[in-house]
Amino acid sequence: MRKNKRRAAGMLLAFAALFLGGCKEGESEAPDKLHVGVASYNQSDTYMNALIGRFKENMNELGSDRLEVTVTVRDAAGLQKTQNDQVEEMIDEGCNVLCVNLVDRADPSEIIDLARENDVPIIFFNREPVAEDLHQWEHLYYVGADARQSGILQGELAVDLIKEDDRIDKNKDGKIQYVVLEGEMGHQDAIIRTENAVNTLKQNGVEVEKLSCKIANWNRAQAQNRMEQIIGEYQNKIELVLANNDDMALGAVDAYKKLNYTSSALPVFFGIDGTDVGLEAVKKGELQGTVYNDKEGQAEVMAKLAAALITGQSMEEIPFENDRYVYLPYHKVSDENIEQFSEKSMELSQ
Repeated sequence: MRKNKRRAAGMLLAFAALFLGGCKEGESEAPDKLHVGVASYNQSDTYMNALIGRFKENMNELGSDRLEVTVTVRDAAGLQKTQNDQVEEMIDEGCNVLCVNLVDRADPSEIIDLARENDVPIIFFNREPVAEDLHQWEHLYYVGADARQSGILQGELAVDLIKEDDRIDKNKDGKIQYVVLEGEMGHQDAIIRTENAVNTLKQNGVEVEKLSCKIANWNRAQAQNRMEQIIGEYQNKIELVLANNDDMALGAVDAYKKLNYTSSALPVFFGIDGTDVGLEAVKKGELQGTVYNDKEGQAEVMAKLAAALITGQSMEEIPFENDRYVYLPYHKVSDENIEQFSEKSMELSQ
């Protein structure tokens, strides 16, 4: 009798298992969940704000019944300790991929340790960690652009204009007196952009004389203040302004406007990034050129990579260099091709 009861119970369990298994096969699978935590060094940065905005749009487009997408953005306001705390909070909130724009590119170890302990991959972007740090763990990636190329292209824009228009050498001494507005003290991209812009001028036969170099922290208002100081010291001697980004180039323009300089007394101004305000300034002739930093391409790659890290699909479509780097090219922008980039920017903002 006891054996029969055991046999009956076993048959019931077998039928239950078969029934539940059949139900499972008939049900649709739960979607993969992609919760991306975005850590920004400072969202007051015009370029960074535009890049993150575009990234969020791309992530929304990836959402489907198979992939549930959530994006959380935190602004460190220029403090690495704040960013470390924000990353820990986003991991605790369930973020399973991190996109990190480092405050201090030389100090990512705490963030990397947190991510590795919780098995959360990191896509660093725009501010490249040193190579040794990016190789601390196999699930670390970088998406950005080659700072050296941006400096070279900025220098080439200046070379072309100087050779085309001899009025830029206002004092006719055969030299171009220039000033630099640099992004951050000791920042790798800032240093590389400056060095390569100036070296490109020299390599192309333009004799130059540096009057001043001021740090303006990528900020338009700071750049205006620094430029007013430089103008106070050098007056009409300045013939060329090289700025590490568009906001600082526009800050220099603002300084001259505030001091009521006539257009004939102005130097020529060059920026980098191709932000909307930078492109508009090229269109108006306030900037003589900028270098387009492909925020759309970078945002798209970041979104595809984030999804691939969770779904395990399409990793082969990511154009990696050395297994974990993705670099998008820069493009020169001047009055000759400004319409092409203005139209692109307008299309993407609509």
